[in-house]
Order: sequence, then structure tokens, then C-alpha cells
Amino acid sequence: MPQYTLLYLFFWLLPITYLGNPDYKEEIIQWHQKRVQSLQSEQGWLNLAGLFWLKEGKNTFGAAQTNDIVFPEGKCPSFLGTISLQNGEVSIDISPDKEVFSENTRITQTTIFSPSLSAPLTLRHGSLRWFIIKRGDKYGIRLRDLESPMLHSFKGISTYPIKEKWKVKARLVPPTENKKIAITDVLGMTSMQDLAGSLIFELHGKQYKLEAVDNGKDLFILFADKTNGGNTYDSGRFLYAEKPDSEGYTFLDFNKSINPPCAFTDFATCPLPPKQNFLPIMVKAGEKKFEGGGKH
Repeated sequence: MPQYTLLYLFFWLLPITYLGNPDYKEEIIQWHQKRVQSLQSEQGWLNLAGLFWLKEGKNTFGAAQTNDIVFPEGKCPSFLGTISLQNGEVSIDISPDKEVFSENTRITQTTIFSPSLSAPLTLRHGSLRWFIIKRGDKYGIRLRDLESPMLHSFKGISTYPIKEKWKVKARLVPPTENKKIAITDVLGMTSMQDLAGSLIFELHGKQYKLEAVDNGKDLFILFADKTNGGNTYDSGRFLYAEKPDSEGYTFLDFNKSINPPCAFTDFATCPLPPKQNFLPIMVKAGEKKFEGGGKH
């Protein structure tokens, strides 16, 4: 889709009733434009075409229904090869007459996932791309289709009106000792994440708190509020914030609240907000519910 068409759709979806700082409005518009572009990129969430959990041992894959893993019909041969899972390592064996590549190298037989690899290998055949993900003790194939119909039908994401009052200063109160926070995903799996601390802030004259996960270069916040299930995604939204300054302060900009990947596809494994991160108010800021996406 031409870039000017995407920009038109983007601005059409953004509410125009804004009377605040025009520089701030432009900042949010540009930020959200990049967000939309990231969803449409090769690494975005709109092109996911499958998630297949591996069994221990050999797993046949291809377009035929007789395979253990069935790729989309018309996108690959009936049989491409086998993917083997053994003791936490995943290897692939491609049928000799089929072409599968890792970047520009043709693959025949190799390890595609292992603790010794810095990252899992991404393989390609035609418009398909796939790699291994690990969730708890489960290993799966995440499949992308760069010709996914979702990329063509996507018309952007509607948002609440941009209001600067939703950008609030927050004080990070770190835990007194190294502490983990339990995060459960849509698969029902719970993992322990590094707790950066509690973000204390005020909205509408009242004080609230959200617990943040240390995301390396920034803070990651999973939160829910009273708009969920109505104008926003049922289970909650994501928010990122900069690491605090030397005095322990950062900003929470709820205008940058985003839908989780599960709002766009059923092939994501999204974390859910912990119960302590439910805000008993309506956060009318950021992205609204995306219609036509995932059902999680």
C-alpha cells in the first residue's frame, strides 16, 4: 500500500479535537505513525500465519494435512521436511529437492534453536518465514506470511483524542531487595519477571500505583482499566516508559498505551496484567480496541 495512503488512513483515524500543545500533538502523531509501520513490518504482528507446538522427536511439516505441522496450502510443497526437538535443541532436515533458506544460504540440515545460539535462525520459503519460540518448557514454530491478507485489509488503529493531561509524572519506588513479579500469559503459563519497582503517580487528583517490569532499556507496564471490554481490548494494554532519572522520576504517557499482540492475531502468546495493575478508572487515552484481530 502506498505510503501516502497509509498516512491518510492514519490521520483519518486520529481524533482531531485537540486544543493543547501542538508540538506534543505532533510528537504523539509521529510516535503512532511509527507504531503502525512497525505492525506492518516483516517483524510485525499482522503477518503471523501460525503457531505450532513441537512434540519431542520428529515433526513432519508442509502443506499436506498428513503432516504433524501443516503450513498454509498453496504457500509451500506438500512436504518440506522434518523438524526435530530433542533435549531443548531443535534441528531441521529439509527434503533434498526443496529450497529453504536462512538469509541467502540454502539450508539442508542444521540446528535452528539451541541454548548455544545467540538467536534462533529464521528460515524462509517463498513468502513464508518461521523460527522457534520457547514458552516455559514448550517449543513452537512461529510462522509468518509476508503476503498475509491481514496486511492488505489493515486500515490502522483508532485512538482516543490526544490529551496532554494523560501524560503524568511518576516516581519509581524500587523494591528493597531483588524481587520478581509473577506474569501469566494467555496460555496459562506463569513466569517470574524482574520487578523494577512501583510507579506512583496522580490522575484526577488521586494517587495510583502500577508495578513495572525491567525491560532492559526501558520499563514495561501491563495495565488494565475500566475501558477494557468496551472501547479497549478486553484483557488490558501495554505501556512503556523511560528508566527514571537520578531523582527516581519518569513519565507515564497513557496516550502511548497500545494493544497487545493478541489484539491482532491468535498466534501470539501475550502476557496479562497482574491483578495489582488494575486501575479502577477509565483511561480514555491511547489505542482503542482493534476490530477483526485475535480472539484471546
